[in-house]
Amino acid sequence: MTIMTRFAGLALAGLMIAGPVAAQDAVADAIKARQSQMRLYAFNLGQLGAMAKGAIEYNADQASAAAGNLALLSTLNAGAMWVPGSDSMSVSNTRALPELWDNMADVGAKAQALAAATAAMNDAAGNGLEALQAAMGPLGGACGACHKAYRAPE
Repeated sequence: MTIMTRFAGLALAGLMIAGPVAAQDAVADAIKARQSQMRLYAFNLGQLGAMAKGAIEYNADQASAAAGNLALLSTLNAGAMWVPGSDSMSVSNTRALPELWDNMADVGAKAQALAAATAAMNDAAGNGLEALQAAMGPLGGACGACHKAYRAPE
């Protein structure tokens, strides 16, 4: 066997091993990315919710910053984060239900509703506690609509 034949054989074997590993890495990376986005949503929403409930003092600048972050997050093109095989039936470190991939039109509609709710919060958050409180219900509803349909319970 020549050196080139051996090299070609080793290269092919490497590709056969690397293919599934690369696919697993892509799924893991997608899950990490979307979980990071969700953590950022939760962090910013937590600040707004604490103000709305009176757990922390209302601060127009802080509220505006958190609401702006939410609005920006809702405009990210997150399609690459939702790859087939990254659901709760395929891997153990996610709560995304498999039904999500069967209902992408509904997921898209829910994402648009979230973007509208975050835009409304962005407009309201710096305009006083009452305005922030009024925008919390629709924002929470938009988040919950997707979570109720497509997220497994803890």
